Amino acid sequence: MSIWWSLHLRREAASVPLARRLLLGTMETAGVDPDVSYELSVALTEACANAVEHGGAAGPGDGRAEPGGAYRVTAYLDGETCRIEVADSGPGFPGSAGRAAPSDDAEHGRGLRLIEELADHVQFGNRSGRGGAVVSFDKILKWRDSPSLLLA
Repeated sequence: MSIWWSLHLRREAASVPLARRLLLGTMETAGVDPDVSYELSVALTEACANAVEHGGAAGPGDGRAEPGGAYRVTAYLDGETCRIEVADSGPGFPGSAGRAAPSDDAEHGRGLRLIEELADHVQFGNRSGRGGAVVSFDKILKWRDSPSLLLA
């Protein structure tokens, strides 16, 4: 089975549960194991929360994102793999190598570590040309014993 969808969301806190519910509904419909669906939904929540908090234009002089703007979430279920990408138009990750790993007691950056723990493969990078950060991750899917495809 192959399913993909893409959302263009406003950088508002209410957009995060919307993306999460859409992913969980897609996974349930496709027959993905609930534990795998949950792990992917937590990783998606962290990536979306980062886009909401940091994904706008940099504020004057402080490098922090200003409110407003949008971000994009794309999910691909293709065969045995789910790949998710969250892209924003903010200042991006600092430095040319993406991001620096946060320390264990850091106040920020723990969500990125959580994504790394929950996914099989993760990439953090900056968008070329237009600016912004891109977080993409994938996970090998496991299936429920009896998929319950919803037919409408």
